[in-house]
Amino acid sequence: MISFSDLCIMREARVLIEHASCTVFPGQKVGVIGRNGCGKSSLFAVLKGELAPESGTLAIPKDLKISAVSQQTPALSKSAREYVIDGDRELRELQKQRELALSRNDGEQLALLEDKLGIAGQWTVNSRVEELLHGLGFSEEEMDKPVRDFSGGWRMRLNLAQALIAPHDLLLLDEPTNHLDLDTILFLENYLMRSQATILCISHDRDFLDTFCDHMLHFESGHLVLYTGNYSAYEKIRAERIKAEKASRKKEEAALSHMQAFVERFRYKASKARQAQSLIKAIDRLKLTAVTQEESPFSFSFPEPDRTVEVLCDLKDVSLGYSQEKQILSKVNRMLIAGDRVGLLGRNGQGKSTFIKALVGILKPQHGTITIGKDLKIGYFAQHELESLMPELTPLEHLHRLDPKANENTLRSFLGSFAFSGELALKQVKTLSGGEQARLALALIAFEKPNLLLLDEPTNHLDLEMREALSIALASYPGALILVSHDRHLLEAIASTFWLVDNGTVRDFDGDLEDYRNYLNEQNRAFMAAHKEKQGSEQTVRLVNFKSREQKRQEAQFRQQLKPLKEQLSKLEKQLEKMQAELAQIDAELSSPELYDDKARVEELLKSRARLTALTENTETEWLEKQAELEDLQANPS
Repeated sequence: MISFSDLCIMREARVLIEHASCTVFPGQKVGVIGRNGCGKSSLFAVLKGELAPESGTLAIPKDLKISAVSQQTPALSKSAREYVIDGDRELRELQKQRELALSRNDGEQLALLEDKLGIAGQWTVNSRVEELLHGLGFSEEEMDKPVRDFSGGWRMRLNLAQALIAPHDLLLLDEPTNHLDLDTILFLENYLMRSQATILCISHDRDFLDTFCDHMLHFESGHLVLYTGNYSAYEKIRAERIKAEKASRKKEEAALSHMQAFVERFRYKASKARQAQSLIKAIDRLKLTAVTQEESPFSFSFPEPDRTVEVLCDLKDVSLGYSQEKQILSKVNRMLIAGDRVGLLGRNGQGKSTFIKALVGILKPQHGTITIGKDLKIGYFAQHELESLMPELTPLEHLHRLDPKANENTLRSFLGSFAFSGELALKQVKTLSGGEQARLALALIAFEKPNLLLLDEPTNHLDLEMREALSIALASYPGALILVSHDRHLLEAIASTFWLVDNGTVRDFDGDLEDYRNYLNEQNRAFMAAHKEKQGSEQTVRLVNFKSREQKRQEAQFRQQLKPLKEQLSKLEKQLEKMQAELAQIDAELSSPELYDDKARVEELLKSRARLTALTENTETEWLEKQAELEDLQANPS
C-alpha cells in the first residue's frame, strides 16, 4: 500500500500540489491525468526518491521494488536482447555470482545459485524478452543488433522493455505510448492487464487508460482526486460532481451577492455599521465551492477550403522505397476522392509514413504513376513536424510569413482560437512547450485552408483537452483526410474507412479497430507458438547440465518445507482481493452525488469503509511478515 497525506510538492517557486492525500492499494492500476505541467512527473519523482516534498508524509512499504522507464539510453555495443535483460538487476547479480563460483570450482555454491537462478527466472528470461521485444515491434534479427544502431524512439522502446522485465511491485509509466504505434500499444495494454503489480501510468490516451486502468488520479487545480473505475467511468462521475458543485456554487454566489449588497448600502450608516462590518468579515471567510470543471481554452476549426477537387489523387501500380535495393511498397493501386476519411493501420516500419510522403510529393515513386488532382492543396502534419518550426520566430511571425498582407488583428484573432492569445502569440517558439508547438503547427496548417489533410501522428505532445478539440475540429472538417495515429479515440471518431499497410501492400481493411486488435493477437500467438519449443529445450538443457539427483531430492524437500507458508500467503492474497473489491464497491457508491440525500446510508458506508480499511491494513501487514519469512527461507535454505 502506498499512501501520502497532506503532501505539498514544489518546483522552484511554483506550488504544483498542496494538501494532497491519497491511498493506492496493491494491484491497483491507476491512470494519472491532468494538464501538461500540473505536476504528474514531479509526483513520480517523489515516489522514486528523486524529489523531496515540501511538506506532508509519504508512506511506502519497506523493500518495495519500483520499476520505471529510464529516459537515457547510451550508445552501447551490446545487443538489444542483452540490454533488456540488464533491467533485471537481481538476475544479473546472481549470474555474476555464478560465474565467480564456476571460476572457483565451488560446487556447493553453484548448486545453491542454480536454485536461486531458477526462482529468479533464468531459464525463461530469453523467451520473456523475445515476447516483449516482438510485441514492441522488433524483428528477430533486430533483437541481436547493437543498441547504438537504433534511433532515439526505438531506444525508448528498449527502455520500456527493461522496465517491464525487471521484477517490480510498483511500475511507474510516464507517457509510455509516446514512442509507440497502434500495434505496440495494443500489445502493451494486454501485457499490463496481465500484470499483478501496482501500476501508476501518466497518459493522454483515453482508450489506453480505458482498457487496463481501474482507478483514475486526476490533478485538479493543485489538488488530487482519486476516482474509481476507468477513464470512461471517471468522466461520468466527474460530470456529476461538476453538476452538483455548480448548483452549490450558484447558491453561494446568490448569498454573497445579497451580503455584498447589504454592505454597500449600510456600511456607512451608524445604526447598521456593526452588522455591515460583521458581514465584511463573513465574506472574507466564506470560500466558494471550487467547481471541478476547468474550462478548456481550446476551441478551433479548420476553415472551409477555397476549392473542392473531386479526384484528389490516383495511384496506379506504384512502388515506393528509398533505394532500388530497399523497396517498401509495391503495386499500390489507390484512389482518394473528395470526402474520403481514411485511417491508416499497420505495424511500425511497414510503410505508412512512406505512403503519405509519396502523396505529398516528398518521395517519388520508383515505378508506376501518381496523378494529383487540379487545385489540390495539401495540409501535411509530419511525425517530426515540430522540427520545421523556426525556434527564433514567434507564432505571430510564423503566421505572417504565410500571409504577409494580412493585418495583425486578423492574425491574432486566428491564433487566439488555438489558445495563442496576448503575450503567448509573441513568445519565441523555442520557449514554448511541446504541446504548444504542436498546436502552432496545426494552426499553420489550418490557416492555409487545405482540401486534403495528411496527418501523421498529430496527437504527439497533445494533452487530453487538446486532443478532444482536435477531434471536434476534424469531425467538422469538410475536406478529405488520411490519418495515422495511435490514438484510437481519434481514429474511431474521424475515420470512416481503414486501409491496412502490411507486407508491402496497401489494401482495404474490412472491420473496425476491435477487429484489428484480433488480427494482431492472431499474429502474436503465431509468433509465441514458434518460440514455445525453443523455451522448453532451454530448460531441459539447463536441468541436465546442472541438476544432480541429490540436488533434486534436496530441492523437493525444500519445496515441501515452503509449501505451508506459500499456502498461507495465497490465502491472505485472496482475502486482500476480496476486501479491495468490497472497498472499490463502497467507493463507487460514495462517489454518487444522489447518495448524500440518504444520510443513514452514507454513515453506514463510511463505517464499513473504515472497518474494511483497518482490516485490509492488518491483513497486508500479516502478508508482508509471511512474505519476509518466505524470502528469508529462500535466501538461507537449511
